[in-house]
Amino acid sequence: MSLLRRIEQGQGRPPAEGGNVVPRPVAPSSPAAPSSPAPLPSPAPATGTAPAASSPGAPAASSLGLQTRRVSAPDAPSQTGTYFDLKRRVQNRLLAELDPSLDIKKTDEVRRVAQELFDRILTEENIILSRAERARLFEQIAAEILGFGPLQPLLEDDTISEIMVNGAKSIYVERNGKLHRVPITFESNEHVMRIISRIVAPLGRRIDDSSPYVDARLPDGSRVNASIPPISLIGPTLTIRKFFKNPLTAEQLIELGTITPEALQFLKACVHARLNIIISGGSGSGKTTLLNILSGFIPPDERIITIEDAAELQLRQEHVVSLEARPPNIEGRGEVTIRQLVINTLRMRPDRIIVGEIRDEAALDMLQAMNTGHDGSMSTCHSNSPRDTLSRLETMTLMAGMNLPSRAVREQIASAIDLIIHEERMRDGSRKVTHITEVSGMEGEVITTSDIFIFEQTGFENGKIIGRLKPTGLRPKFMDKIEASGIQLPPSIFGSEGPRRY
Repeated sequence: MSLLRRIEQGQGRPPAEGGNVVPRPVAPSSPAAPSSPAPLPSPAPATGTAPAASSPGAPAASSLGLQTRRVSAPDAPSQTGTYFDLKRRVQNRLLAELDPSLDIKKTDEVRRVAQELFDRILTEENIILSRAERARLFEQIAAEILGFGPLQPLLEDDTISEIMVNGAKSIYVERNGKLHRVPITFESNEHVMRIISRIVAPLGRRIDDSSPYVDARLPDGSRVNASIPPISLIGPTLTIRKFFKNPLTAEQLIELGTITPEALQFLKACVHARLNIIISGGSGSGKTTLLNILSGFIPPDERIITIEDAAELQLRQEHVVSLEARPPNIEGRGEVTIRQLVINTLRMRPDRIIVGEIRDEAALDMLQAMNTGHDGSMSTCHSNSPRDTLSRLETMTLMAGMNLPSRAVREQIASAIDLIIHEERMRDGSRKVTHITEVSGMEGEVITTSDIFIFEQTGFENGKIIGRLKPTGLRPKFMDKIEASGIQLPPSIFGSEGPRRY
C-alpha cells in the first residue's frame, strides 16, 4: 500500500480506486484562534481540556492533504495549544516532503526517511527541543503516519488487554481485569472517525448512517468493534480486544488461578477422548483463551477446521484450516454466515470442528454435526451458568425455523454435548473456571447434568478472591470413553479413593 493511499484512509476519504468505506461526517469542533509557532513549551498540568483544533488560517496540510491529528504519550499530561500548533506544522511539512510512493508496509524504511526529514526540519526552522522532547514529538507524528494515532502506544503496551474509546476525550483500558482511564485523548470526533476509517478501509468494510457499527480486526489480529452516531449518542466509539502474539499457556492459566492442575488434566483427557465440549461464560471471561488452550491438546495428526466471526484462535498444529465469516458488502451482497460455514465444513473431511462462538441458528447445524460422527467438536457460548447454556442452545436451535418440538431439540442437545466448562470474570478482575459439568442425558422433559468440579470461594483478602476449583467426588459417566482412548485418570482427580458413579 502506498503512503498516499494510507493517508487517504487516515483522512476518512474513500480510496482513489474503488473501496466502499464511507465514514459518517461528524460536526466539526469550533476552531481556535491561530497562534504563532514556538518552541515546545513546558507541559501544562493535566486537565482534560480539549486541544485546539485547526484554525481556518492554518497552513495547508500538504499536497498529500493529511489533516492534523493528535497523539499523547501514555504518561504525558494534556498539552497547550501552542504545542499542537508546533506538532501540526512539523507534521504537515514532513508529510509534504515524504515520497508518496513509499510502501507503508516497509515500516523501518518509512520511519528512517521520516526521522531524517524530521531532524532536518527542526534544524532548518531553528526549533530548539531537548532530546526527550524531540523523541516524544517524533513518536507522536510517526504514530499518525504508520500506526493508529493516539491508540498506538496502548496497542504496544503488553499489559493492556482491551482498549475502550468513548468519544474523543474518554479512553479506558483493561489491565489485569481492571478498568483504568488513561490520560490520552483524540483531537476531536473527526480524529476518531479517521482512525476508524483507517482500520476498516483495508478490510472492505463500511461504516456510515445506514450501517453505523462494524466489526473488524487490526493487522495484528486484534478484534475491533466501532459504532458511530446516530446509534452512539456520545460520538464515535471503539472497543479493541487485543490479540497477543504469545497467547497464554496451560501452565500460565494454572499460575493465574484460573484452573487447577487436576481439572486441566481431566480436560486434556476429555479432548483426547473426543468429547464434545462447550465453554460458556460472560463477555471477557476468558472463553476464547481457554478454547485456544484446549485446542492445543488435539493430536497433531488430526485435521482441524476452525470457524470464527473474527479470527482469534491461534492453533499450533500444522493441519489447520481457518474459516472466517464475512458481512455483506455495500450492496448487501456477499455475506457468508457462521451457519453456512458449518454446513460447508461437513464437506471438508474434518476430524475436529471448532466454532469460535455459537450465537444464532448455527447451533442447529453444530448439534447435527456433533450427532453425526464429528466427535471432539468444541465451541463457546455466552451464558450465565451451565444450565443457562442448555437453555440458550435450545433457543438458538429454534431460531433456525425448523418448527422442532422442544423435546426433540433437548434430546439433540443431550445427545450432542458431553461437557460444559463455565468461566467467570470475578469482581477482583480475575478469571476463574467455576463449573465443569457433565451433560448426562434426559429425565422426562429435562436435560440432566452433574457437576464434576465446582469453584468454592473461601474468602476475600486484599482485594483478591480466595478459593479453589474442587472436585465434587462424582465420576462422570463418560469415563468409559476416556479409558477406551487409552487414558487412565487417578481416582484422586475426582476427590475420591475409588470409582464413585451415580
